Amino acid sequence: MSGPDATADATAETTADATAEITALTGAFFAAFDSREGRVPPLETLRGLFVPGGLLAVTAPAYACWGVEEFVESRRAVLLPGGRVTEFAEWETGGRTELFGGIASRFAEYAKSGRLDGDPFAGGGAIAFQCVRTPEGWRITSAVWHDHA
Repeated sequence: MSGPDATADATAETTADATAEITALTGAFFAAFDSREGRVPPLETLRGLFVPGGLLAVTAPAYACWGVEEFVESRRAVLLPGGRVTEFAEWETGGRTELFGGIASRFAEYAKSGRLDGDPFAGGGAIAFQCVRTPEGWRITSAVWHDHA
């Protein structure tokens, strides 16, 4: 096929592929915190999801901002065996991706549950991912979230 229809088909396929890759990327972000059923959460995978110099920030319940290494270490103390949070998981409950060439924004809502000091808790929030297409594939430049609970 040639002409405008072929270009539209190729663009649609590229957009669908990019959206699927970004959805998988953000899914891997959430999976990095999973400590259910005695799992050791694979926090180290976060390093490969972000570009060098990537940032993470939370706006509520209190503002904080970290580089990737600092964030991984802060979560290691809380989520690894012996930490205050056990049986933890968070997952996306809905979202949308906007693509502009080699940049993308993914806006999503998430839910989470676990045990804090042995007591069950649940909550959720909203998160925004900024992503770029690198020679190695899509990577996160920043993740900013707001916890509702």
